[in-house]
This record gives sequence, C-alpha cells and structure tokens, in this order.
Amino acid sequence: MAKQTILIVDDESRMRKLLSDFLTKNGYSVLEAENGKKALDIFFSEKDISLMILDVMMPEMDGWEVCREVRKSSTLPIIMLTARAEEKDELLGFKLGVDEYISKPFSPKILVARVEAILRRTSDVSSEELIECGAIRVDQTAHIVYVDGDPVELSVKEFELLVYFMENKGIALSREKILNSVWNYDYFGDARTIDTHVKKLRSKLGARGNYIHTIWGLGYKFEPEK
Repeated sequence: MAKQTILIVDDESRMRKLLSDFLTKNGYSVLEAENGKKALDIFFSEKDISLMILDVMMPEMDGWEVCREVRKSSTLPIIMLTARAEEKDELLGFKLGVDEYISKPFSPKILVARVEAILRRTSDVSSEELIECGAIRVDQTAHIVYVDGDPVELSVKEFELLVYFMENKGIALSREKILNSVWNYDYFGDARTIDTHVKKLRSKLGARGNYIHTIWGLGYKFEPEK
C-alpha cells in the first residue's frame, strides 16, 4: 500500500522538522510549507494529500485563510495548530470545517495518534455503503451526501456525524455518547463542539436540518419526518 501523504504547514522550521520526523517514523510521506501561500500551491498541485496539519499564525496568509480556500473545493481532513487556546478560536476552527484543533505545546505522539485516528475513520468503508433516511442519502464509498437528490459538501467530521445519526435513527443520543462514538479517544475537549458541528450540519442540510432534533438536557435525536 502506498504511503499516505501529510502536508505540514508551519512557519517554524523546528516545528516542521519535529512533526516530519515523527510522521516519517510512523510510515507517512511528508510535504512541508513554510507559509499559507506555499501550502495552497502544494495543495492544488499535489493530488494525493491525505491530511493537512495547519498552523494558525503565519506570514503572508494565516491558517484561517488557508482553511477557507481549501474548504471551497475539498473535504481534506485538517488539524489546526495554535499557540492560543482561546475558546473563540477553537469554535471558529470548527465552523470553518477543521477536523481537530490542537493547542501548542503538545505531545507529538498525541498528534500522530490523532492523525492515525482521522485517517483510519476516513479510510474505513462501512459494510453498509449506502444509507438512506427520508430525503437524505449517503454514499459512504464515494463520500457523497445527497439531500433531495442534490449533492451537499460536508467536512469529514460533519460527514461522520451525519452517518452516526443516520445509523442511530430514532435513538436519543447524549453529547457524551456522540463524542465517544464520533470523536473517539483522540479528542480532548468538551461537548460544546458537538453543538457547533450540529449547527453547521443543520445549516448545510437546509430544510432537512430539522431531521436533527434537540433533546434538551441530553443531546440529539435524528428522526426524518413521517
């Protein structure tokens, strides 16, 4: 099997080397960019990038701008790195479609574990490749969501969340259960990120966003209209 390629985007050469060494030792191929513009050049020229590790604060073009540009055409998994641990920054990252958010300093081993978990989830194909609930149809092999017959672009995490909801149709799911099932062991945060992702997912589903019902004091339930 060919090595999966990780694009590391950080203006600090020491950080790029540290991450590159750890990822290479774990069997990944690595590309590096020292700023946002170089990152986009690589992203648009290389067709086999599996995941991007993206620093927020960089010269020429910061991580937020890079993420916005990537999300216009791709659901490539993105792990955002930042030296600032403010909640508003984390929420902004998730709204832009970031899959994971890691504050510096961090353990390279933990970051590699998160990379592995994200790629494992995005590479796995369910035995039930097609799922249909109401007006929503999900092709897990092609990683495409159709709402009323029209394709809808979702981030990797939004896609996984929708699939989890559809696989548990009609079941009241607590935020903790959703975190454990969709984010798994590799997420170190709280349940507020669930609400952020559900809000974004509802918006992208349009009128069918009302399939996701809020269970006050507990979490959510996915139930198409009768």
